[in-house]
Amino acid sequence: MDAVPPAGRSGEDQGRVVSGAVHGKWLTLGKDGRLTLYATTDGGLLRWTETSAGGPEWSGPHFVAVPGLSHLTVVQGADGYVHFLGRRERRGADGSRSVDVVHAIQYQTGLAVTDWRSLGTPHPDGEPGRPVGAVAPDGTVHVFVRGAHGGLMLRREAPNGKWRAWEDLRGGGVAELPVPVVLASGRVEVCAAAETGVLIWRQSAPGGDFAGPRGFALRAAAGTVAGVETAPDRATFLWTDADSGVATAWRIGGWPSALGGSPAERPYAVLRTAVDGYDCLVLAYRDHDGSAVLGMGGTENEEGGFWWYQLDESCQGSPALARDGHGRVVLALIGPDGVPKVARQEEGGGLSLARWHRP
Repeated sequence: MDAVPPAGRSGEDQGRVVSGAVHGKWLTLGKDGRLTLYATTDGGLLRWTETSAGGPEWSGPHFVAVPGLSHLTVVQGADGYVHFLGRRERRGADGSRSVDVVHAIQYQTGLAVTDWRSLGTPHPDGEPGRPVGAVAPDGTVHVFVRGAHGGLMLRREAPNGKWRAWEDLRGGGVAELPVPVVLASGRVEVCAAAETGVLIWRQSAPGGDFAGPRGFALRAAAGTVAGVETAPDRATFLWTDADSGVATAWRIGGWPSALGGSPAERPYAVLRTAVDGYDCLVLAYRDHDGSAVLGMGGTENEEGGFWWYQLDESCQGSPALARDGHGRVVLALIGPDGVPKVARQEEGGGLSLARWHRP
């Protein structure tokens, strides 16, 4: 694998402008209890880091140069390592254009990012989709992209730390941004909206092959799918129903459950956490008007109803959700002006957010 050649500089950079929200888990909690927020900018990414666990002060932005970066997904493993999966576009001396997938790691909060390494492309004669990823409990990184022919492609690490060749998981008509979910058992499941409905790939055992795709006649709006483990070795997938326009929760073997809300434009941010002693799912999304919307309901208790609240904030891309070092729910978004903002759960009952704070 080839390292991305260095360009520009890295370090504190107050003058750079955020170009958009990152896909995936772009608000992460480190082993030291500090949150880190990531966003894209021209020529790389920006990073803000809490100066102490629970905030409210942040350092940054810190600029990390990544030449040609056109998409970025952030995922985090159980070990706290943050993995960056990018789509890189380059021009040759003859003007030809090439696209590949790149990967880098941040091992500890606030420390340097490793060299960016190329994972190549599954189709030399075609362009890969935007990469998404999952990190198994043993630290194995899985990278999924929509292939040039509309199926799902996978590249993952081998037990010796080297990368396996690209694997064709088949399928067709797959929409961008499939959703992998890591289960506590060590297995990985993947859900994707497709032209024919919803497709599911299931790993037979931790580290094993993926079976599928299995198709379901469900109507998920492309680009809105999310997923989370809601019971031992069981995932709940969430999306905007393409017909009704409302948030929908579904588990294999069950029927879709309507959660309400307005139509989401991008993937849901989802966080499973305790609120007032109850096991809850917290959702956040960007609606078609650009407003950030927050929702909450009981985990696997969709019939109990979901509470929705449209926030007085607009955002680019999907918001992000995390718990801070004190266990409070934190919502982050990138404003239309490119300024990141965070709001934390207030003390007391329920899920009320305190005032917005700029990192």
